[in-house]
Amino acid sequence: MRRFVLTRLVSMVAILITLTAIMFFLQRISPLDPVHAQLGGNASRADIAARRHALGLDRPVPVQFWNYLLNAAHGDFGTSYRTRRPVSTDLATFLPATLELALCALIIALALAALLAFATSLRWPGAGVVRAVLFVGSSAPLFLLGIGGLILFYQRLGWIPANGRSSIANAPTGPTGMLTVDGLLAGRPDVVGDALHHLILPAIVVALGPAVAIGRVLRSSLVADIDSDYARTAKAKGLGPSRILLRHVLRNCVSAALSMTGLQVGLMFSGVLVVEQVFGWPGIGQYIAQSIPVADFPAIAGVTLLLGATYVVINTVVDLLQAAADPRIVAV
Repeated sequence: MRRFVLTRLVSMVAILITLTAIMFFLQRISPLDPVHAQLGGNASRADIAARRHALGLDRPVPVQFWNYLLNAAHGDFGTSYRTRRPVSTDLATFLPATLELALCALIIALALAALLAFATSLRWPGAGVVRAVLFVGSSAPLFLLGIGGLILFYQRLGWIPANGRSSIANAPTGPTGMLTVDGLLAGRPDVVGDALHHLILPAIVVALGPAVAIGRVLRSSLVADIDSDYARTAKAKGLGPSRILLRHVLRNCVSAALSMTGLQVGLMFSGVLVVEQVFGWPGIGQYIAQSIPVADFPAIAGVTLLLGATYVVINTVVDLLQAAADPRIVAV
């Protein structure tokens, strides 16, 4: 087990270094000069030379990459050309909103996946309706699903707000930046309720695709194991189908679902970036959408490295959880 954990951690570090190297060389071949982007077109040669020296751009390429790697490891992605602030400061401002939306979507996705898997495996009444609704929702493009949800639930029914994170002017802004958590810490149930009111529709839009993918994998594993010898033995002892699935079959089937969850989390973040544009959600999706048209490479690289690192770390954690759930994986 120790060797398995060490191998996964080393692989994670190697992938992160490779991703950082790719972003570094993309910045090197970018036609936009960071010095001119910071100083403007009317800067003198002396100012340009001084700024280039301050940024370390007059050093050998291997030294520049090493410094870039060290800075990225410490969360320093440079200064945004657009906002003139450190990219890490911008990310700290926009990330909590994206993280809150992604976590809420993940919780909903796991709940819907479990509902889909158990309802269809145990043939609950209405399972066909649940399956049809989830499959139709997951097959629609995210932007179309979001716009359709706004037309129905905001414009027609008036059940949800149109955009933003909160309609409360004096909502707490710390310590986490996530309104649901900060509202609980501040003892403000009105803030929590209002934040959930704004969260529910965009979170469901993001969650539908991953829910179906995870639910289908879990259902396939459940159906394959429900006729196994140990499941039949449990049934012979008088246990009901639900108890057999929960107490005996689920642990043996959770490995594939965990693997799919790790893959879907990465796709979920890409979906969040799209959904943020539809719902006017002030997260990193808005930040990178404003940075791309002006070729703000430090901001683009910062978001890419952050999301890439998140994806790699989550999949490493999923691998370790799979090994804990099924020790046979370590022996493979």
